[in-house]
Amino acid sequence: MADLQKPIVETHGLTKLYPGVVALDHVDFALEAGEVHVLFGENGAGKSTLISILAGATTPTSGSVEIAGETVTVFTVRNARKLGVSAVFQEFSLVPTQTVLENLVLGEELASAGFLRRSEERRRAEALFAALDRGVDLDRRVSQLSRGEQQLVEIAKAMRSDLRVLILDEPTASLTDRETETLFGLIARLKARGVGVIYISHRIHEFQRIADRITVLRDGRRLGTVLAAGLSEEELLAMMTGRVMGAIYPQIGRPSGPEVLRVEGLRAAGVAGASFAIRAGEVTGFAGLVGSGKSEVWRALMGLNRTLAGKIVLNGKDMTGARTGAVIAAGVHYLPPDRKDEGLVLAASASDNIALGMFGTGRLRGRRVGEAIARIAKTVGLDPHMLRRLASQLSGGNQQKVMFGKGFGRDYALYVFDEPTVGVDMGTRAQLYRVVKSLVEGGKAVVVISSDLQEAMSLSHRLLVFSAGQISAELEGEEINEAAVLPRFFERKKATA
Repeated sequence: MADLQKPIVETHGLTKLYPGVVALDHVDFALEAGEVHVLFGENGAGKSTLISILAGATTPTSGSVEIAGETVTVFTVRNARKLGVSAVFQEFSLVPTQTVLENLVLGEELASAGFLRRSEERRRAEALFAALDRGVDLDRRVSQLSRGEQQLVEIAKAMRSDLRVLILDEPTASLTDRETETLFGLIARLKARGVGVIYISHRIHEFQRIADRITVLRDGRRLGTVLAAGLSEEELLAMMTGRVMGAIYPQIGRPSGPEVLRVEGLRAAGVAGASFAIRAGEVTGFAGLVGSGKSEVWRALMGLNRTLAGKIVLNGKDMTGARTGAVIAAGVHYLPPDRKDEGLVLAASASDNIALGMFGTGRLRGRRVGEAIARIAKTVGLDPHMLRRLASQLSGGNQQKVMFGKGFGRDYALYVFDEPTVGVDMGTRAQLYRVVKSLVEGGKAVVVISSDLQEAMSLSHRLLVFSAGQISAELEGEEINEAAVLPRFFERKKATA
């Protein structure tokens, strides 16, 4: 019989060993009912292994797990759900070609005398969304839903059983600000019902909003558990990485350089007229809310979206409406925001992915390719042992390093990094920021497009703020601060041609 006085989740000495790797090392962890407990740490710290064990997807090597006072002896997803534990991972488990209702009842269809009880299934589904205070069209296909709506369906699936523990893995990484607010509202309602929430995120600014406690992991070990209230970002980062906040963002020199790109009156999907210049030897930041135009302008410049009007001049050559291949050949490297759908070949090795960046150079053959890949891996801080692994098997941080590495396969004049550190821990961020520093101080032009305002402000020599498809402000040097930037997110400046 469950002991209601005990934490809803409790682990003692939890350990998981893989060949040559200690993924978890005697971790003690506790989650109270009605608590949001953040797991925080760098990629490879053990967060994913811990939640995988709690969700029943992985069996520990040693140690114990108790759910609502009951010792877990069978580690399967089905048994975890019977005990009230469900996880919503970054990669959703929905069937995109099926409807919301079909996904909700998949594998648990109600039947009587060989006939499915559709009307009862619909009533139950409507009740689930009513409990979440959100409405979703049950007959829409999942492929037609936004990322936030799909996440809502995943949470509703978790609530089909007697939900005690909800695990959320990087839940806001691909959400708009509005969808994030909706999610936080759902979490508050689940807390009020006594559901314990385990929350994994690298977005420290979210913790003050939703977290009760934070457990920090490093190298598979628990460094400590602290109250979220009153904890500063600097203290948390120092605890996780051993570095202070100022050491995360490097001081980037500003070599003088010529104009590399000029854009005049650009109009495209999501861009209502934008004019700007990019110069060598500086970082130009692009900031704004999701859908503001900061990313859309570069999708058009790269030939990924159609250019409707305006002029694009790259290194003195008119590239208006040019195809993607021509833009790349002219000296622009673009790192897309979605590494899994656009940036990497997940079924290929890290080495092969980096090699793709060398295609068309005609300079390297045979053994020299391997030597070049090894040099690139060192440049971006990728462990050589990771080169043979499939990209799909790498952590988010290592996947991002591979993406950066693809940009060193040839000599580019302009590097465009769209959301360069999404879902990446602070240690990896520091490494990637050093790569940006070396590019700029080597005379390259670098563009950083980021929804992380601190990142955009800390790296940029000049910052272009976008709102409603237009540039609402261009700030430089000491002008770049939150007080100056945030109000411009909601302003609209008349486009200039």
